[in-house]
This record gives sequence, structure tokens and C-alpha cells, in this order.
Amino acid sequence: MHMRRAGALLSVLAMAAGLSACGGGSEATYATVADKIAAGETIVVGTKWDQPSLGLKMGAEPEGFDVDVAKAVLKQMNGGQDVTVEWKESASSNREPFLQNGTVDIIFATYSITEERKTKVTFGGPYVVAHQDVMVRGDDTSINTPQDLEGKRICKAAGSNSYARITEPPPDGELDLDATTVDAANYSECVQKLTGSNLDAVTTDDLILAGFAKQAQESGGSFKVLGQGFTDEKYGVGLKKGDTKTCEAVNAAVKALWDNGTMKTLLDKWFGGIQGLKLSETAPPAEGCA
Repeated sequence: MHMRRAGALLSVLAMAAGLSACGGGSEATYATVADKIAAGETIVVGTKWDQPSLGLKMGAEPEGFDVDVAKAVLKQMNGGQDVTVEWKESASSNREPFLQNGTVDIIFATYSITEERKTKVTFGGPYVVAHQDVMVRGDDTSINTPQDLEGKRICKAAGSNSYARITEPPPDGELDLDATTVDAANYSECVQKLTGSNLDAVTTDDLILAGFAKQAQESGGSFKVLGQGFTDEKYGVGLKKGDTKTCEAVNAAVKALWDNGTMKTLLDKWFGGIQGLKLSETAPPAEGCA
């Protein structure tokens, strides 16, 4: 009798497992993010939550350019129908682990495409090209070019390689200057340190810096961006390594959004009118989905 009960229990469990696998419910698994979108499932999207005008958590969900791009790309991929999204904060330091372990399905988070990152991530896009620049306090007259960072204190945000563009020579760096790096958890902490005079400059993508400068201006503060970008930062859509089906769908969506004017509208919405900032006017060429 005991063995018959155990056998019946195992049979029930096996049937439940089969239903879970085949039923398409919340526990169903999908080979690609594109398949998950087609099935009408909720998509977990990683964005920044601390970057004004790009991804900033203000209420129930983040807002900004990357957030709007994510919504537009997913909608385009879904044949013009909105996709249900769960937003997940994805700092620079955890973007690769989140994709690898399935914490997020897809990432829109000022995610510059680099050769080193391509070994861990499949990138769709880029959807826009930013340029590394420098931001200083509004009353600072000692730093007028990136080269003036020699001997200065610059921020080293966890998971970001922007500092290396200043301190290292090519191919990993750019300017090879003798600057002192000051650690921070993220760029919002970098800006706090700059406000408190614990730094001389923050250097990263001009879109990121423009968002912080705009926020400071609205609250009575003063930062200035030099407007002397010296790199091309191709913002890509992060996917788990090998998801080429979704990557190709993302690239088609990005092209369509540039063709119909959506991307320009979103850039103007979040960054229009910022002095010294040069916004992309045309779609950047896709990197390919290797």
C-alpha cells in the first residue's frame, strides 16, 4: 500500500511537471527572448535607475531615453503591440551576470559595445552613438579640454571602463594621462563626489553627463560639459550570449524606429537644447549578431 501511494505521488508530480513545461505559463522556458515576446510573456528589462534623462527611478518604474527606447523596440518587435515589462535595475557592474544567470531578459542601460564585452554578451544595435566627454563644476576654469585632466582626480565608477580611456594608452585606453582615480559605486555617486569637491571631474558618455548637468540646473546647481567628445560609444541592446534570433529582430526594430523618426523624437525629448551636446542624426550601422 505504501509503495502504491508513493508511485501515485510520483505519477502526479511527473504530470504536473509536464504541464508546467508545455503549458506556456510563468514557469515555461523559451529558447530566445523573441520567442518569449511572441508568446505574450512579461519581459524583464534591465535599465539604469540612477541616470537622469536615461534611466532614473522616480515612481513605480524608471523613466528616460533608454526606458523609452526599450518600450519602442519591444513594441516594434511585437508587431506594434505593447509588451508587458518588468523593470530591473542593472548597474554597470552587474549587467553581464544578470544576462548570464537569467535575472533579466534584455538590457537597455547605456551599454557600450566593446570587443571585450562581445565575448560575454550578444549585442543588438547600436541604437545611438554617444561620445566620452568631461563634466566639471560650473565655476572651474582649470579644465577646458580632456588633456587638462593630467594630475586631476577623476571618478572610477564600478563596472565602467570610462576612466581607463583617460589613464591608459591605446588599445584599451585613449589619452594615457597621469590622473588619480576615485572609486564610486555608480555615476550618481560620482556626481555627488563632484558636488562635494571630492573630485575634479567626471568623465563618461556625453548623454550621461548631459542628464546630470540638466538635473543640476533644474535644482539650482551648476555643472558644465566640455563638449569635446573623444570616443564613439555605441549603445547596444544586451542579450544573453548566443541569442542571435532576438539580436536580428532588435536590429530590424532599431532601423524601423530610425526610419520612422521615433529615435530622433526621443533624443530631442530627453536631450534637446543642452548646450554643447551633439545628438545623432542618422541610424548607426548595426554591429552584427555574432
